[in-house]
Amino acid sequence: MSAIQIVCAVAVPLLWGYQFVAIKVGVAEFPPLFFLALRFLAIALLLVPFVKRPTRAQFGPVAAISIFLGGLNFGLFYVGLGLGSGSMSAVAYQLATPFTVLLAWPLLAERPSLTTSAGVLLAFAGVVVLAAEPGLSANGFSLLLVVGAAFAFAVSNVLTKRYGPFDPLMLMGWSSLFTVPQVMLMSLLLEYGQLASLVTADGRGWLALAYTIFIGGIVGFGLWFWLIGRCSMGRVAPFGLLLPVFALASSVLFLGERMTPKLIAGGLLAISGVAMTQVRPGARTNAVNSPSATRQSAPSSCRRNA
Repeated sequence: MSAIQIVCAVAVPLLWGYQFVAIKVGVAEFPPLFFLALRFLAIALLLVPFVKRPTRAQFGPVAAISIFLGGLNFGLFYVGLGLGSGSMSAVAYQLATPFTVLLAWPLLAERPSLTTSAGVLLAFAGVVVLAAEPGLSANGFSLLLVVGAAFAFAVSNVLTKRYGPFDPLMLMGWSSLFTVPQVMLMSLLLEYGQLASLVTADGRGWLALAYTIFIGGIVGFGLWFWLIGRCSMGRVAPFGLLLPVFALASSVLFLGERMTPKLIAGGLLAISGVAMTQVRPGARTNAVNSPSATRQSAPSSCRRNA
């Protein structure tokens, strides 16, 4: 990966990690699924008028991505985060990385190198250390919802890679538009007080919504889709394991949670694991990793052009 790609890959979990605080604040002011519907509606209104329409061949994949990324991933995650703790959710959501790497092998023919596999295992070990922190206990149902969200996010990553590359803003705008009726219907069936929340929500709730729209949504996913279009999933996905590190840091800064030696050790393991995944494999490994590797002039599994 180039230096700018690595910077962007670190910036995404940083923005998403701080989004945990915003979501936790937001779902305290709005029903979770209604809060999510407002987020996607705003993103669609901001982007769709200014981006190209998907081609006929792209409509099906974009709709499928919207189901897994929007309705299932965010729907399960927002409800799970609302029921559980932010720290627990950040840790459990990291199952998205091994899910993505595992799905990319059979579906994208992206066989991870031994170094990448070792880096994923080391980073995941750091997540396990974080999960062992006594303060991260949560009820089983919220944990199950977040794990389901992680799997749905992994599926959306693989679909984005398989049927792309897409223009990042086009994909974000149109998938958001397709997601709105999905989550709005779920909100109408499972929640109440949607209109009342629009009146009673305070400034913190609206600021939290703005963060999820502009920073976590348009900037964060714009960078993520851009990286997926240029790099193999084995390179990009491990950076997601940095998310709990930033999520826990934001919890310490904004929610008053205490940083412990176990949290520090887990964070260092996760960072070291991600660094290992960026060790450039030899030419022989690249030849085996994926068919796409043979189409790239550089030995790296990421394209240099922006």
